[in-house]
Amino acid sequence: MRLRRCELSTPASNERMMEKAAGSPADLVFLDLEDSVAPNEKVASRAKVISALKTLDWGKKTRAVRINDLETEFAYSDIISIVEEAGDYLDVIIVPKVKSAKDVWWVDVLLSQIEKRLQRARRIGLEVLIEEVEAMLNVEEIARASTRLEAIVFGHIDYSASQGIDPTLAGNDLDTYPGDLWHYARNKVTIAARAASIDAIDGPYLDFKNPDGYRRECIRAKASGMVGKWAIHPGQIEIANDVFSPTQQEVDRARKLDALYSQAQAQGLGAVAFEGKLVDVAVVRSARTIIQKADLIGM
Repeated sequence: MRLRRCELSTPASNERMMEKAAGSPADLVFLDLEDSVAPNEKVASRAKVISALKTLDWGKKTRAVRINDLETEFAYSDIISIVEEAGDYLDVIIVPKVKSAKDVWWVDVLLSQIEKRLQRARRIGLEVLIEEVEAMLNVEEIARASTRLEAIVFGHIDYSASQGIDPTLAGNDLDTYPGDLWHYARNKVTIAARAASIDAIDGPYLDFKNPDGYRRECIRAKASGMVGKWAIHPGQIEIANDVFSPTQQEVDRARKLDALYSQAQAQGLGAVAFEGKLVDVAVVRSARTIIQKADLIGM
């Protein structure tokens, strides 16, 4: 299991920004070869990614790379070059714009071939982006497409274009649409991820000078069951880490409840009174989820 409260996007063409990202408090940093890199810089940026992975001090962060769209001429070489040269320093590959399970399968097979040839026992994980309407229709199959798959990310910026949504609404900021524009999509992605026992992550919020808007979208994502959100600016990291972390009070309460229920089970009881309410295994299940995350954080 990995912490994914905040996944920081960093342009793979910018060595200075990659160095700063390595020292950031983000749980996961992904070096982006796709949208943030100009077409004429994509090939040269691979070498910068390889160097950054191998030479920077990443601490306990999850190290990831977002490759180019599988329908471009760059994707297969992104995988081969980076995995062959720096696979021992890479934890996750993020695959954008998947449309079906076969897209995930193709990346899995290519990775397996590379790892077998190089005799690497450590497997690289995958995250995939749901950014197309076809992907939303196939999200349940996508979520179960590979044992490498660790998380699904809802990329609402590209998705809004795919569905034909007014681009001025993509930030979910305006009062034109009542409620949360992404309520259905976030829930569908999260249900598919949870059913496959993997994580669901919310995509970027582009207005990085609007911390209140970013916090609101983090809260909405968390409410649907997502475990983290992308950041496109270092100023967003602490907000995501805060929203997607339990409070110390929540952790203490969860540990107390878990201990009390475990004691009750040892006595042959199926439920126990806690804070004036009857508590059974369904309530304890949520408490143990909080404890699990707290353990990862070190709380």
